[in-house]
Amino acid sequence: MIAFLKGTMAGRSADVAFVDVNGVGFAVYMPATDIVKLPESGADVALFTHLAVREDAMTLYGFLSQEEHALFLRLIGVSGIGPKAALAALSTFKPAELISAIQSEDVKAVSTIPGVGKKTAQRLILELKGNLAQAGEQDLFSAATAAATERLQGARDGLLAMGFTLAEADLALKGAPEELNTEGALLQYALKRLGSVG
Repeated sequence: MIAFLKGTMAGRSADVAFVDVNGVGFAVYMPATDIVKLPESGADVALFTHLAVREDAMTLYGFLSQEEHALFLRLIGVSGIGPKAALAALSTFKPAELISAIQSEDVKAVSTIPGVGKKTAQRLILELKGNLAQAGEQDLFSAATAAATERLQGARDGLLAMGFTLAEADLALKGAPEELNTEGALLQYALKRLGSVG
């Protein structure tokens, strides 16, 4: 199940984003690569989240993409890999790069993750290689692809409703950056491109 958090950026630090959702503030721990992609304070943001519950704390982890969220859940399922190490892994590698390193049993590359030594890297590869092969990268990310297609279609429909032609809408949405992970962000991107064209 994917938990989704949508709110307004209220600030950020090196590894934490502060999100305001209808007046309630949330501290969300995120990979460093996602933190730098976040919008400025006051802008809307949507995150895929995981709530880790322990006896002494509840910690919210967030990701800009469903791919990262799915891989994070796989990583924390490995013995000896906690949320901090999983975040470090996603701060060090893109999901596809990490999956490739695991599938090719590249212990040296996996060992470059902060807090992950050679033995832990070997265990991570041993536990995840078969797991990822069984599920398949395509299956792991198929839901993310479907969601991205749905967002793109929603933005396209929005442009058509504004009077743009299908060709104009497709051209404006072509090559949209991956970090535009909401329908509204895609629509704004397309409108800016159409404005610069016109």
